[in-house]
Amino acid sequence: MHKRITVNPNIYGGKPCIKGTRIAVYMILELLEDGLSFEEIIRDYYPHITKEDIRACLEYARAVIENEEIHIAAEVAVA
Repeated sequence: MHKRITVNPNIYGGKPCIKGTRIAVYMILELLEDGLSFEEIIRDYYPHITKEDIRACLEYARAVIENEEIHIAAEVAVA
């Protein structure tokens, strides 16, 4: 696991968070999805985190997807 991301079952039900905070990775990803820059996220939402923390969220999400097993169901022919 990434050194800046932690999972604690007592925080957000075990969702991955930035270490030492209650900021879930998904919260940062949502802000990035909305088009905010790293600087805007830090300035307007979370002034106590760093660009490295935001990068760690992206790296964590990439690693999860990269290691995800994909199971493709066979198509069923309809008569």
